[in-house]
Amino acid sequence: QVQVAESGGGLVQAGASLRLSCTASVRAVSTWTRGWFRQAPGKERELVAAISGPSGASTYYADSVKGRFIISRDNAKNTLYLQMNNLKPEDTAVYYCAAARGHYTIRTNSAEYEYWGQGTQVTVSS
Repeated sequence: QVQVAESGGGLVQAGASLRLSCTASVRAVSTWTRGWFRQAPGKERELVAAISGPSGASTYYADSVKGRFIISRDNAKNTLYLQMNNLKPEDTAVYYCAAARGHYTIRTNSAEYEYWGQGTQVTVSS
């Protein structure tokens, strides 16, 4: 059974950096398209960044995080990362990693991601 799990969230001040990690229980996940989503209180879940599989040659970023966040993958470790720099209070949300089974190009529709982690809280204070 495929499981993905996030780690690395926390409480930081504006301008700080955090790196989120997401490990997968099945090797095949390292070949699929992966994504990071977030959901703030009272808002819909949104795609933050996505990376193609397996090489990660293509990436996608939401306009709100371009130039600040970097998505990457280490297939040898079966791990997905999200490096978040210059964090802002509006980045406060629960962050979820997801895997799009059988997809290898960028996917921006959350319905195409079959496997989801439990989420990790990121809180940015001003």
